[in-house]
Amino acid sequence: MASIVRRIVETSMAPKALGPYRQDTQAVIVDKTMYISGQLGLIPETLELVPGGVEAETEQTLKNMKALLQSVGADMGNVVKTTVLLDDINDWPKVNVVYAKYFTSHHPARAAFQVAALPKGGKVEMEAVAVIGDIKDE
Repeated sequence: MASIVRRIVETSMAPKALGPYRQDTQAVIVDKTMYISGQLGLIPETLELVPGGVEAETEQTLKNMKALLQSVGADMGNVVKTTVLLDDINDWPKVNVVYAKYFTSHHPARAAFQVAALPKGGKVEMEAVAVIGDIKDE
């Protein structure tokens, strides 16, 4: 059986992961697939939520995701699936306006859920799956 390479991705351009697990697991690449841990609207240097409500948090969340992708030579065009967690599903239209600025040439598969609470009192959290390498759209 051929071995598959697993690599932990970490960059100072995105916030360190929160939680009781390995603190630098911002993302993991297995073979050519990148699994991005849930990103909040945290300022990387302070780990505090960006002020300004759900739109500002969504913008920062996607900037953090973009930084993780760029750290491995990829971009938002490599994302094939996102999951959006909201503390209030009624914010979905506001989140979607910001989301559309980052996914302009393609639209990843996605799901959105309302949850009881998010870490640090956040309003939005997103995780993603990306494929690393050149992608040919059909």
